[in-house]
Parts: sequence; structure tokens; C-alpha cells
Amino acid sequence: MFPKGFHRDIQVIATVLSVEQDIQPDILGMIGSSIALSISEAPFMGPTGSVSIGLVEGEYILNPNLMQRDASRLHLTVAGTKDAIMMVEAGAQEVTEDEMLNGILFAHEHIKEIVAFIADIAAKIGKPKLELEQEPPEKELHEKVKAVACEKLLWSLDTFDRKEREQRALQAKEEIVTALGAEYTENANEVDALLYELNKELVRDKIINKGIRPDGRRQDEIRPIWCEVGLLGRTHGSAVFTRGQTQVMTIATLGTISEAQILDGLTSEENKRYMHQYNMLPYSVGETRMMRGPGRREVGHGALAERALEPMLPSEEEFPYCMRLVSEVISSNGSTSQASICASTLALMDAAVPIKKPVAGIAMGLIKDDKTGNLAILTDIQGLEDFLGDMDFKVAGTKDGITAIQMDIKIKGINREILARALEQARVGRLFILDKMLETLAAPRAELSQYAPRIISFSIHPDKIRDVIGSGGKTINKIIADTGVKIDIEDDGRVFIASPDAAAAEAARKIIEGITKEIEVGDVYLGKVVSIKPFGAFVNLTPGKDGLVHISRLANKRVEKVEDVVNLGDEILVRVLEIDQQGKITLTRKGLLPEEQA
Repeated sequence: MFPKGFHRDIQVIATVLSVEQDIQPDILGMIGSSIALSISEAPFMGPTGSVSIGLVEGEYILNPNLMQRDASRLHLTVAGTKDAIMMVEAGAQEVTEDEMLNGILFAHEHIKEIVAFIADIAAKIGKPKLELEQEPPEKELHEKVKAVACEKLLWSLDTFDRKEREQRALQAKEEIVTALGAEYTENANEVDALLYELNKELVRDKIINKGIRPDGRRQDEIRPIWCEVGLLGRTHGSAVFTRGQTQVMTIATLGTISEAQILDGLTSEENKRYMHQYNMLPYSVGETRMMRGPGRREVGHGALAERALEPMLPSEEEFPYCMRLVSEVISSNGSTSQASICASTLALMDAAVPIKKPVAGIAMGLIKDDKTGNLAILTDIQGLEDFLGDMDFKVAGTKDGITAIQMDIKIKGINREILARALEQARVGRLFILDKMLETLAAPRAELSQYAPRIISFSIHPDKIRDVIGSGGKTINKIIADTGVKIDIEDDGRVFIASPDAAAAEAARKIIEGITKEIEVGDVYLGKVVSIKPFGAFVNLTPGKDGLVHISRLANKRVEKVEDVVNLGDEILVRVLEIDQQGKITLTRKGLLPEEQA
């Protein structure tokens, strides 16, 4: 959106001053940024407008509120100019290509209104734009560089292997520099810029006019794919997905619900039970560089993969686990974010997560000649095509529909026809990739890894939560200490018990069910004598609940002394005789003694 040759830094800061809980501030920030640039002296080639679109019961909704967003099958953000679409970002519940396309076009109609609004503001209060003084390249130098470099650059591109192409490019550059001699030394920056443009022109010409991609593929051809699952024995789930020279390994880890990530947003607090991290370290592209925290690219790619897979995850009731996926880019030659989606689907299935349907992703590209109007839409773009192309259009979904989209445009925009072609080409490619993935693992595994926690979930009455926790956590801590499990209790009464040992988890459940079970008159318990008094014995029925067997009810005959019949620690059968208004429990052994049963 800035003219070629404009190299001054521009910083736009959107500060949130006030937030209405029902309205997200992100779209306003984008519109505000466009206004700021449009009225400034910067040579901004706008204005641009931005909108959010939802899809509820077949109707598109402009800038939906939070309630509408919760009901929407589509969460779409679109930015563009009055003439074309510039950027698309979306998460969706398996919408069709037509639904996505119509949503984008619906957005563009409203973007035009915003653009007109901003243009009116700029006309009234905008500053005069800076005029760029661009010196055209010296014609004689330009011709000489072209004459020297053209053949050598064509030779460097005449191979389908990336490594060989890079080596040839270095050799070609050395030969060109040598041939130009002093002219290169005196005009190094200008010559380098000319070489870049010439190389770009040659690559694009081969693709558009000759149908030859840098690696020799057809425009709709996908690079060779292979997948493998269960590579790492100690993890809960793992998979590697390879497409050409791009390779990603994803590791899936299962945890308890209490390990969900808590996010404090401007409008609400969110608990994320599915977390996706994406890492691309220097070795993946054969480089050395400083390793700092995750950058914007890593965060964005992780969020895209998260959006793509989230609609296909089982509910908390079906699968009471948190899921953390980490995608490690091992080798990169384009489309790593989409490879991470494919690897993550397989890793989830390897971890026995019962996903609704497998998800695959593919990156589409565009090469467009503005002079002739000729264009090529490319399936599964690699690094060079992304770098020198006009569009990066990522589409992820299942066999039945789209779950995520991200599109960035380097030219002034694209129209309906190009969007429709790209979406259909992406659908065909996505189905091909899904078939390849399912050849490796056709369905989620039936059993969890032996190293994954076993989680039992059930519900108790919310009023009973305090009984399970006990005074100062005494009761729940004792259950944890005795069984070695981890226990989480939600405010609504849902209980989650996690343990690598299924028997221990089951034992903890029985204890909790015993605590929360309502004791009723007539119930029979095998209880332990926990206290002896002259007037009777106290028997523990469930954790935290004792009842009294009066000395007159310990046997069918007269008992002189409690210890003549029972001792501390004995386990005896008792029946609940009465529960008074204070909750005190009266017990009896009469009718349960062995001689009576005989």
C-alpha cells in the first residue's frame, strides 16, 4: 500500500482507550489506522476498510456482537480497498467454498462504504502527500546488466532442485560481478536491485507464459507427500508430515482440565483447553541466527493451526482433557503453517483424541501480469513462489468444508473470479492431501498412550463440593495422598480425576461418591469402628461421616461393656436407624448379626 521506492519507517499505534463489552476493538483499530495514514503526509495508496462478518442461520452479519459470534459458523475478517480484497482471516465450522466466497464479497460491499467515509475525511483534513523523487536507473547500466546477467540467471533457474538452484544462483552472481568489474563496485546497490527485479521477472515469466514452476510441477500439482506417526515412544502422540522439502513434526500432550491456559482479554477471560505452539528454528532453512522468544510469525502460524483444528476437537464432556500441540519445523521450503496443521491432525489421532474429522491445509499462490492480465494460480507454493508471487492464500479444512483461511495480497487486490478459482483449486488439493494422510492413520487410535493420564469424569451436586474438599482441604488432600491421583472440581459439580493408574482413579471416585452419597434410613454399611465410648461405638460410614451404635443396639443380648462386642478398628455391618434434624446418625447392628442371618 506504499509506492515502490518509499523506504521511510512508518509506525502506527492503535491505543484502546475504552471498551464496550459487546464490541471487539480490533476492527475499529484497523479502520483508525487507515484514517491516520490517509490524513497523514505518508504516500499511502489507500484508504482501506475492514469489517468482521458472521454467519448465523444462513444470514451474513456485519460486525457481529459477542452473542452473535458465539452462534456463528463463520468468524471472518476482511480488509480491502474500494476496488479489491487485500486481506482475509477466518475461522469456520466447515463452511463451503461458496459460503466463504459470498461472505468475503458481502464484506467487500461494506468495505466500500468505509473507504468512501475515510476518503471524505482525508479530503477535508488530510495533509498534502510526500512526493517521491525517484531517479530512474541509468539506462546504459540497466542494459549492460541485463545483457550480462540474463543468460546466467536463466541457467541458475534451470534446475528443479532447490539446493542446486541456490548454488547456481551464487555462482551466477559471482560471474556477473566479475563481468561488470568496476561498474558493480561503483553501483553495487543499484545493480543488486536490478538483478533482483530481473530474476523475479524471469521466474514469473516461466510460470505464467511457459507453465514451468521452479521445481517443474504443473500449476495444480502438489509436491510428494509422506507421513509417519508414533515416532517418539515416550510422548502421548507424535507425527511427522513431509511435503517436498518442507517437513514438520508435531508432538501432542494431554493434560487435566485444570491445566487449561487462562487468557485475560479486554472483554472477557478465556480458558483454552487446546493450545498450539509453532516453532521454526534457524536450522530449518540452513541458517545461523540468534534464538529469542517467539516472533510474530510463530505466534500467527500457531494461531492459524489452532483455528483450523479447534472445530474438530471433541467436547470437554466427550474427552475431559487439555491438549497441547507443539509443531517443530524440521525443514522449510514454503507452506510450513499448513504442514503443521496436517502433522497436528495425525498427532492428535496418534494420541487417541477422538477428533470429529481429520483436517488438512494447503497454501495457494498467484502470479499475475498486470500488463497482459495473464495469471497463474499455484497449488502448494514453495518458498521461492511465495517470495516472488503476488498472493499467499492458506486454506485449511475437512473433506466437507473450510475451518480456517488466511490470505495476504502483495498487489492491489484480487476479484471474485480469482478468489473462486483459488478456493476450488484449494479444495481439490486439500482432498488429495487428506487421502494421503489417512493412508498413514485412518482413524484415531482406540487407546491412549500408556504414559497419558487416565481421567475419570462425573458430576456431584454442587452443594456437596464442600464435603469433598473438607475443612481447609483436609478431605480432598487425604484422598489425593491415599490414592496418588490428581483431582479437579468445577463450580458446577463436575469432578475430574487423573492418574496414570486406572485402578487408583477408580478408587478415588468410589471415595468421592461415598462422601457425596446421601445417607438414608435403612441403608446398610460396612463401617470401621473409629471411637469407643461407655455408651456405644462410633462407626465411620463414609469419609467425614460417622454414626453412633448405642450399647443397647450392639447385640441381641444385653451388653455390659462395649469392648465385649467390638474393638477399635473393627469393621462391622450397621444399618441406618435414624437421622435427626442436626444430621446426627443413629445406627444399629440388630438384624444384621451372623446368628440372626443363620
